[in-house]
Amino acid sequence: MKAIVVKETGPPEVMKLQEVNKPKPDANQVLIQVEAISVNFADIKARQGQYHGVAADSAFTPGLDCAGIVTEVGEQVKSFKTGQRVMAFPAGGSYAEFVVASEKLTYPVPDDISSETAAASLTVGITAYNVIQKMARLEKGETILIHAAAGGIGSTAIQLAKLFGASKIFGTVGSDEKIARAKSFGADEVINYRSADFVEKVNELTEGKGADIILDTVAGENFEKSLKCLATFGRIVSFGHANDGSKPGIAKTNELHSSCRTVIGYSTGTYRKNRPEFLREGAEKTTEYLLQKQLEIIISKSFALADAAEAHAHIESRSSIGKVLLIP
Repeated sequence: MKAIVVKETGPPEVMKLQEVNKPKPDANQVLIQVEAISVNFADIKARQGQYHGVAADSAFTPGLDCAGIVTEVGEQVKSFKTGQRVMAFPAGGSYAEFVVASEKLTYPVPDDISSETAAASLTVGITAYNVIQKMARLEKGETILIHAAAGGIGSTAIQLAKLFGASKIFGTVGSDEKIARAKSFGADEVINYRSADFVEKVNELTEGKGADIILDTVAGENFEKSLKCLATFGRIVSFGHANDGSKPGIAKTNELHSSCRTVIGYSTGTYRKNRPEFLREGAEKTTEYLLQKQLEIIISKSFALADAAEAHAHIESRSSIGKVLLIP
């Protein structure tokens, strides 16, 4: 079978399509023939050697999630059978024609949901659901600021925040062209952070109170600025380092305890490895919202698996909207 292999970290071109051995499922795994693969920003960070859990000095296949057909099941697998449509977080990367995945990290896909939508929805749906519902615990009537509002997670989080009863949804984007798109997902106000100060704007829009919840995948200076427009009793969820160089942001404790504000760290990857059962609710809820037409996963572009480098370059250009897919 064919798979993308990264032997050294670097620019998109380090990803090479190679012939590799088809994996064999163990007792608790399923073998999946891949039909669609989601491209996540974490894949780019892994390729650059900046993603936690990925060794920078060993060859690997990128990719967090995919959708396809079960072609073989391990002897202890009880929830799935051959021929069943699924989406999954595979072991060993998803940029491949076949993958194996733990039964615990595999989820059924209904007939009414395409493999493309399923693949695109898994990481962004679970992540957006968990950071809003499980981490920040959005209450009806609260305000929320979502950074990278036109991206895969941002476009999904806007829709879920609206579904869960947020009174005002603010977003930040990196170009004027993305403002209308983010508003089309349901954001009330969208700020181009390159041409305006989002701190001033959010504080102005909330009459000096600040946002009750802030979702930050950028970190670094963006995180530190966000604290300046976080309301008393507010919660900021840090769940990515999309800034150049993956620079961390710093919070001062004296600015937290006196205002009863909270900084919450979250990683879907850490839950995959240590508490996989925690993710199932988000997967099931995402599927439910898709079936009920309460959520739309925005897919802007698809590339052939062999063109993975082009897909990464497209996302790194900061011009992509919603999700980007690879098709084997």
